[in-house]
Amino acid sequence: FYTDWAWTSFTVFSTSQTLMLVVGATYYLTFTGVPGTATYYALIMTVYTWIAKGAWFALGYPYDFIVTPVWLPSAMLLDLAYWATKKNKHSLIFFGGVLVGMSLPLFNMVNLITVADPLETAFKYPRPTLPPYMTPIEPQVGKFYNSPVALGAGAGAVLSCTFAALGCKLNTWTYRWMAAWSKW
Repeated sequence: FYTDWAWTSFTVFSTSQTLMLVVGATYYLTFTGVPGTATYYALIMTVYTWIAKGAWFALGYPYDFIVTPVWLPSAMLLDLAYWATKKNKHSLIFFGGVLVGMSLPLFNMVNLITVADPLETAFKYPRPTLPPYMTPIEPQVGKFYNSPVALGAGAGAVLSCTFAALGCKLNTWTYRWMAAWSKW
């Protein structure tokens, strides 16, 4: 088991952000067929994360404790790959997936480094409703013990092409579903 819960949370954060951006952006990009859609999707999702960050801040957490992912540059690369390959889905999966896989984890790593240490924050801002069995005992010292951010970045980079393929496949399923239920 992990004594340092930040190890898991950083890994999950970086991988899940890669999943959300690549699948969502690829889906909408191939659905509309318009380069620029991925960037538009990333912009909307970024605004959502700002709103969520404001909500966490309103609950009393320090502002630098909440992470918002940096999605726009990677989404722009996805759009560029789709445009440069003349709307080729397979090229989008390979080139776009690789570009996002190399860029998004890097931005997330830089972002996570600027965030307050979760363990330090947990002790500085204790929740009064925390049950005794969840109280940390002798936590590990160190913000990036065993380099969790690098692990999450690596996982996101490796999986991003698969995520892009999933986005394209979801688009295919959507079209088939629409055709199956269409009255025309």
